[in-house]
Amino acid sequence: MPMDVSQAVRAVCLSFPEVEEKPSHGSPDFRVRGKSFASFVVNHHGDGRVALWLNVSPGAQQAYCEAEPKHSFVPPYVGPRGWLGVHLDKGLSWKRIATLVREAYEKVAPPALAKRIGKSVAIPTKVVPLSAEQKDPMYGTRAQAVLEELRKICLALPETSEATQFGSPVWRAGKKVFASMNARERRVTLMFWVGVEGQAIVTLDPRYHVPPYIGHNGWIALDVTKKCDWNEVRALVSTSYRHFALRRMLKRGRDLTF
Repeated sequence: MPMDVSQAVRAVCLSFPEVEEKPSHGSPDFRVRGKSFASFVVNHHGDGRVALWLNVSPGAQQAYCEAEPKHSFVPPYVGPRGWLGVHLDKGLSWKRIATLVREAYEKVAPPALAKRIGKSVAIPTKVVPLSAEQKDPMYGTRAQAVLEELRKICLALPETSEATQFGSPVWRAGKKVFASMNARERRVTLMFWVGVEGQAIVTLDPRYHVPPYIGHNGWIALDVTKKCDWNEVRALVSTSYRHFALRRMLKRGRDLTF
């Protein structure tokens, strides 16, 4: 039967001796005896790529990027350490992809394990590409419905604008972000500033959690995957907007219903 890209990646990476798959920063990471040799990364921070990041030998990154610029790139974070990014949806054969993964495995694995590798796994010629929603959950039906409603609320306020940050929509009061939305790992979450004291109160409700990276600054995340109380969201938007907006914005918006 035909495979999708995710299944094909796992078929290749898990075909080698003693490989484990573990999540790392939201992406499947493939390791042998604790050492990572491949990561399957989809739409990293909104870059639109469906790719493998491979722990290749020194010098290989530059050689492949120069020889196959359509299929290869320098990935973020691990690129300066020599890792290679390989596009999985731009026509590169799965036989070639399997060979590159094998090279990465052989670089990391102990010699005794590398000697146990047999023939590379054969992947069907037909590999079904990821859908738009699989590439970016923001295209899902639920996410789009939430996005449309939140957009109306945020853009109704004075001097607000919508932008994209790390692949997710954000709304700014002037130049400062006061609201954002994420659709990842089958969850839809909205984020607002409530202050550190406010965090302690709202997290008594299991729908809320303190998000990574920005949580220490007083931000909160609300899970709206299944349902959303829009009156509650309007109150959160109001609190966050008022914290970041300039006086002239607040003066212009004083007659608006938040």
